[in-house]
Amino acid sequence: MDVLMPQLGETVSEGKITKWFKSAGDAVKAGDNLFEIETDKVTMEVPAIAPGTLSEIRVPVGAVAPVGAVVAIIAGEGGAAVTTSAAATGARPAPTASKPAPKAPAAAAVAQHAYRHSGPMDPFFEVRTPERNYGPAKLASGTFVTPLARRLAGENRIDLSRIQGSGPHGRIVAADVETVISSGAGRAGAAMATGASADQVKALYQGVDYEEVPLDGMRKTIAARLIEAKQTIPHFYLTTDVEVGAVMALREEANAGAAKNKDGEAAYKLSLNDFVIKALALALQRVPAANAVWAGDRILRFKHSDVGVAVAIEGGLLTPVIRNAEGKSLSAISSEMRELAGRARDKKLKPAEYQGGSAAISNLGMYGVREFAAIINPPHATILAVGASQRRPVEAEDGSVRFVSQMTVTLSCDHRVVDGALGAELLAAFKGLMESPVRMLV
Repeated sequence: MDVLMPQLGETVSEGKITKWFKSAGDAVKAGDNLFEIETDKVTMEVPAIAPGTLSEIRVPVGAVAPVGAVVAIIAGEGGAAVTTSAAATGARPAPTASKPAPKAPAAAAVAQHAYRHSGPMDPFFEVRTPERNYGPAKLASGTFVTPLARRLAGENRIDLSRIQGSGPHGRIVAADVETVISSGAGRAGAAMATGASADQVKALYQGVDYEEVPLDGMRKTIAARLIEAKQTIPHFYLTTDVEVGAVMALREEANAGAAKNKDGEAAYKLSLNDFVIKALALALQRVPAANAVWAGDRILRFKHSDVGVAVAIEGGLLTPVIRNAEGKSLSAISSEMRELAGRARDKKLKPAEYQGGSAAISNLGMYGVREFAAIINPPHATILAVGASQRRPVEAEDGSVRFVSQMTVTLSCDHRVVDGALGAELLAAFKGLMESPVRMLV
């Protein structure tokens, strides 16, 4: 039985093997951990799905293999002789000064199993399948792409949204991608991320001391997806000030009354961000038309509020998702968010824990940022940017001036899904819940 490099996310095209838990010749049972892989988003252990003997390891520790490549062989009783070989299906060794990376695998190596991604906004790895299993895929723009063209684009990091198809009805075919590859244009690296080549940029800084920092997989993915987001999503922004005095008082009271364990530690410690998550989740329930995402040629509206929360990690960020947040208590949200954030920083999240969601939150208040506008994370249609809580002067009804605790929030909206009035309604619902937080408890 072939052991394949698994698909661990909608934008993940390859993984690096960092550890083998079994050696060639070892007996394995279904569920035994075989190897550990690292991608631009996560580090994860991969178990065996069937019993047998690990007869061959094809991808050694430190090597990188594309999704769908055969990394090992598990044989049953009386199986093939035990061997350990270098990658023969597209794996490449860790970079060295003397050995260039081999070419990507042929389609036959990937064709043993079909993989289909779910991210409609990722122009590089939206669909990576053998031609025999699926017909043409469709970009967010509505353009169809053949599976072979999609695979070639993914392996060579070509931005499909910038290719004019020559096939029937404008379909992008393999020849279109090969033309771009031969010309050296359309790559998702330096040209797409900066608008100029590395040599062109460096020429501006001749005689200036600087350090070159190569892009890792996470930074390349961030660059590609967010440029795609700004180029294809018609953003507009709504900003309001929210009084948080009542929330702060409720938070203080709740934390003071939290039960203590035998070590004297509180069972929970609520943060302002926990209230923000709960308020946005409930607001999405009260304005269900905004609890939606863009799906190319349609809109998907959701029953539950699955709220993603941006977490800064070394080299980038991840957005773990609190599922069904509208029905969870504040203490449950607090506990879950703390646990997810910790594993996000350790790159231990499972794909199901950071994929999907119907809206997102980006909170920079802890850094003292007063206000900002966040870029929508496709396919979401909204993201709420949260600034710092501050004491500010406001005019009272009698004309006097009083000081209140306020924070400024900005809702970024995808106008294809959320119109101005709908976005304003969602923001008003969020503001109302934050300013009367007791309504979150009933």
